Amino acid sequence: MSLDPQLRQRIEDLLQANRIVLFMKGDPRAPQCGFSAKAVAALTALETPYAHINVLADPEIREGIKAYGDWPTIPQLYIDGELVGGSDIIEQMSNSGELHSALGLPAPDRTPPTVTVTPAAHAVLRKAIDDAGGDLVVKLDIDPNYRTRLALAQPEAAAITVECDGVRVQVDAPAARRADGVTIDWADDTRGRGLVVDNPNAIPPVRPMSPVDAQARTSDGTVRLVDVRPADERAQAAVTAPFMTLDDGPAALEALPKDTPLAFLCHHGGRSGQAAERFRQLGFREVYNIEGGIDAWSQHVDSTIPRY
Repeated sequence: MSLDPQLRQRIEDLLQANRIVLFMKGDPRAPQCGFSAKAVAALTALETPYAHINVLADPEIREGIKAYGDWPTIPQLYIDGELVGGSDIIEQMSNSGELHSALGLPAPDRTPPTVTVTPAAHAVLRKAIDDAGGDLVVKLDIDPNYRTRLALAQPEAAAITVECDGVRVQVDAPAARRADGVTIDWADDTRGRGLVVDNPNAIPPVRPMSPVDAQARTSDGTVRLVDVRPADERAQAAVTAPFMTLDDGPAALEALPKDTPLAFLCHHGGRSGQAAERFRQLGFREVYNIEGGIDAWSQHVDSTIPRY
């Protein structure tokens, strides 16, 4: 398609204003397609800020960027105004270190991670590989949120390979440190039946916290209390301890160091649990949900707080 001059100028203004621009579906916190999610994962691993354009919110840009770079699919990554490519190319360049070089970053650490395959898992994997033809590897994918996937795949030259008694486990370079210390086991117990991955690096789950403990830890400054309820609800009943809110959006909270302990509070624990899980997935490693919410706080900590 021919590109309207005004639309071309819009795109060029975006590229001139930002060194790194990802045209994608959705946004980095909620990609709206698997290919965009792959591109986001590769860029997030570099820990380098980048601009993102949600083409689903701008149909004109969605079609225009395809014509601008003569590239038919989304996502598209631009660096210094030059088209890099789509998700597969981004992933390959991230794995080989070319993306680091293009951004002036140190080469990725390609030290093979320590991976253990238990005898029970080894037998299952060896049989699966042999049944599938033999020349396959176990692909271990671990995204920045430590979601993990195992699959049999063709060997990739740029991936990092770990030999486990004849079973080859491959991991992409950006995920190598997240995979260090992983154990692959075969379970037939309370965990279910199948291959399971134990990763000591994974972000711990949201933990429950009693109102009594929350009050004590808030008072001594070892946890930050976050009341996720809107202002009109807090006006009905609020704790006397210091707390943060999401009234102005999550940016201030998201900017805190990832080792900041956070305890989330709502009316009964439902909304706070959802908020706590969201911040856990953002990488916060010590996240709590206050059991029973402010209703339980009134019953067990401060009876002067109205119940509603």
